[in-house]
Amino acid sequence: MGRFDGRRPPETVSYEPASVKDLLVEMKDTAELLIDLSYSAVLHGSPSVAREVVELEHRMDVLQMRARMSLMLAARNPKEAETLAPVLGVVGAADKVSDAAGDIAKIVLEEIGLPDAMRGALTEGVETLVRGTVADDSAYHGRTLKDIDLESVTGVRVIAIRRDDDWILNPGPKTRLKRGDVTLLRGPETGVAEAYPTLAGEPFEADDPVEPAIDDLERAVDSIVLMKNLSELAVDLAYGSVLFDNEELAEEVSNLEIEVDALQSRFEAWTLRAAKEADDPVALRGLIHLGVATEEISDAALEITEGVLRDIGVHPVVEMAVRESDEIIARTRVAPGSDLVGTPIEAGVPATEIATSVLAIRRPDEGWLVGPDLDTTIRAGDVIIAKGTRTSAAEFAELAS
Repeated sequence: MGRFDGRRPPETVSYEPASVKDLLVEMKDTAELLIDLSYSAVLHGSPSVAREVVELEHRMDVLQMRARMSLMLAARNPKEAETLAPVLGVVGAADKVSDAAGDIAKIVLEEIGLPDAMRGALTEGVETLVRGTVADDSAYHGRTLKDIDLESVTGVRVIAIRRDDDWILNPGPKTRLKRGDVTLLRGPETGVAEAYPTLAGEPFEADDPVEPAIDDLERAVDSIVLMKNLSELAVDLAYGSVLFDNEELAEEVSNLEIEVDALQSRFEAWTLRAAKEADDPVALRGLIHLGVATEEISDAALEITEGVLRDIGVHPVVEMAVRESDEIIARTRVAPGSDLVGTPIEAGVPATEIATSVLAIRRPDEGWLVGPDLDTTIRAGDVIIAKGTRTSAAEFAELAS
């Protein structure tokens, strides 16, 4: 049951035959969407987006219970129980991500509050994500996403749709929008400002960023934005390590979790220092709340990788999910003399003929470089975390060697 709506009774869940693979995929998609929505709710101070987080929390509770039921029935002997144990860990970790996202939404729903400067920093640290309802007279009603072609025209993606009580996660080109659909749009602010009025029938109003007036608060805010980016990356890599039984990716998750822990320690110190200069120290309570929840997300990511790190092996149910996956996450180290050395990256895309997206770079002398606006030049020794097709990943690895 979601924790912020006491009026809603727990939903009764009974066993139904279900594909564990499909449940795992849905839990993964839901967990990632919850992270996006919770930070967006804080960024825009939006109770409506925060309530969507609560609804998805309820959904995750049901998915988790059904996955556990199916996994318990699937274990027929000690060997299967051994290989299924890490899958239970994946299920539990996804629920922890859901709980952490709910805690972030609580900042808005319980009016805990954040310094205005926090929203200004988050605006710079994330793409714009807004919630818009398809208006009755919207030109998008009845049309498919391929026909609308929002991403090509504006750079905006429809990442999820809520239709009555049902969610469409990762909608595809054949998905058709209908009046009354609650859509979640993500992209550059200029693109959202262009697409939103056509979809929702009203103008998009962006928040005005606010600069911190206290140096220590600025450091704390910068730390929490980096913690957010690293935690999101850790979740991506954790699922990648499980789906592709990749110990190197799992080790990178461990590295990220250590980095987030260190950042949280510094973040707490700077926040406490800022409190003595703040006009209203109580306003910093939401900032601390956000830091704790963000660190919990990185902890959950590490929990997802436990089976890989312990070398228990990947259960066939996860292998089935792998076979259906068109995209993979890969870890590549750039060797001296590699053709990639000196290659620029703009907005996460390297200047090569290979269609791959760089999520982050771990640089020996600088640590992690991560974010949607990654803009740098590849160096020898860089560890690159990238997403792409199997073919592109192999070609990228060849260039890096």
